[in-house]
Amino acid sequence: MARFLVRAASILAVGMLALVALFSVVNPPITWTMVSEYRRLGTIERDWVPMERIAPVAARSVVAAEDANFCLHWGFDVAAIRKAIESGAVRGASSITQQTVKNVFLWQGRSWFRKALETLITPVVELFWTKRRILEVYLNVAEMGEGVFGIEAAARHHFGVGAAELTAPQAALIAAVLPDPKGRSPARPSAALNRRAAAIMDGAATIRVDGRAACFED
Repeated sequence: MARFLVRAASILAVGMLALVALFSVVNPPITWTMVSEYRRLGTIERDWVPMERIAPVAARSVVAAEDANFCLHWGFDVAAIRKAIESGAVRGASSITQQTVKNVFLWQGRSWFRKALETLITPVVELFWTKRRILEVYLNVAEMGEGVFGIEAAARHHFGVGAAELTAPQAALIAAVLPDPKGRSPARPSAALNRRAAAIMDGAATIRVDGRAACFED
């Protein structure tokens, strides 16, 4: 039995390594979250676009909102994790790389098993993928509205423009809904969401000036 389990674990590990390597150059066709939402809603919106067709301010806004030190760490923002533990926060310590791993390779949920897999796969993704590739994939698979996946679909759904035409306020509003894409709307923002978006706009401008956007910008 032990031998069988070791062999099965080895096969799974090799398979995962192959997928990580493949998706460094091939776009992931679908995610478990997309499948789940399709089953629940009957339809989803998604439209993959390369980084070249995403407004730079949109990429900076998402990084400012979700992982301002994205360019400075190797997949885990230790300072953010420590701060979250000290404050007892449930969310806020997961890096963009971790969220990308969860979205592309795993499933939603808070089980220790899923978190352990995420922790194991994250450094492998950082090894095989560039930071720009990690952010490109995240921007295309993250849910940015109920059943709306990716920055292109979100831009068209909420504002009627493509991802390349997003303005700074629009990009900040989309980034502001990421913690709760089903409960918040960039097109119909609350006062709290507008305040959050304003802070994200400031953060996006800051990381552009101080160099924390250099790893994913040309």
